[in-house]
Amino acid sequence: MRKKDVYEILVNNPIIAAVSDREKLDKALKSPCEVIFMLYGDIFTLKEDVQAVLDHEKYVFVHLDLIKGFSNDAYSLKYIQEEIKPSGVVTTKTSLVKKAKELNCFVVQRLFILDSKSILAGIQTIHQVTPDAVEIMPGVVPKITREINKAVRVPIITGGLIESKHEIIESLDAGATCISTSCEKIWYS
Repeated sequence: MRKKDVYEILVNNPIIAAVSDREKLDKALKSPCEVIFMLYGDIFTLKEDVQAVLDHEKYVFVHLDLIKGFSNDAYSLKYIQEEIKPSGVVTTKTSLVKKAKELNCFVVQRLFILDSKSILAGIQTIHQVTPDAVEIMPGVVPKITREINKAVRVPIITGGLIESKHEIIESLDAGATCISTSCEKIWYS
């Protein structure tokens, strides 16, 4: 899948279902969400679960840091990309962002914003490694979304603690391309 196509998918699907187990995945597959962030998995079930999403003609991004049985290195990333074939990956690790870009894999870098120093460090990291998109957590602080949106030229996904339609609208108005949430009622917004 071309990166340009993935950008378009994110723009056209502002709500991403974030799932942390197979039960949530089954619910997300029945939801109107076209994009799923898989925040769980293991070496034995990952391929089957990713294929289930693809069979439903939806897009799946695997969070590399949360998959059990794989190390967080370039070999695991290459195996996941070539053998499991998700639409893209999510990671907090700068080294994996760099490797994903070398492999032409769409990569979302997840940033945890705790204070003003982490905002500046996050912006620097984005400029250095240029992920294809960045996920800001927590996603309920539009001020941070605006600040990062002004400083970088990549799509921004906000995630974490988003539980209402109002919070979705605030995030999108602040410059987010889309939001990710595990809150099932929001998947139907």
